[in-house]
Amino acid sequence: MTYLIEEACQACRTGAPEVTGTELATLLKELPAWHVEERNGEQQLERQFTFKNFVQALAFSNDVGELAESENHHPAILTEWGKVTVTWWTHKIGGLHKNDFVMAARTDQLYSG
Repeated sequence: MTYLIEEACQACRTGAPEVTGTELATLLKELPAWHVEERNGEQQLERQFTFKNFVQALAFSNDVGELAESENHHPAILTEWGKVTVTWWTHKIGGLHKNDFVMAARTDQLYSG
């Protein structure tokens, strides 16, 4: 498992630095199942998780929600039959912060797929 799960999330504020191109490449190597999407000029970290049914997908969504609430850092979560798409980005800076990668690693840890 990636070292990122051991990292602490830092309080993020408007103007906090986004990850740079070099940092982004390094962090993505730690999270090979995740990819970057650009929406409305903002980079976002995204992964789709698969499940056998809706009940399992919903349970995972709830686990991710509890994780998010515990860190006060909230993703977009799309729950569908047999799959959940989780998207992390830092709303206050309109892009990716290291916190997003920490939370993605912790999301991976929740997945028992």
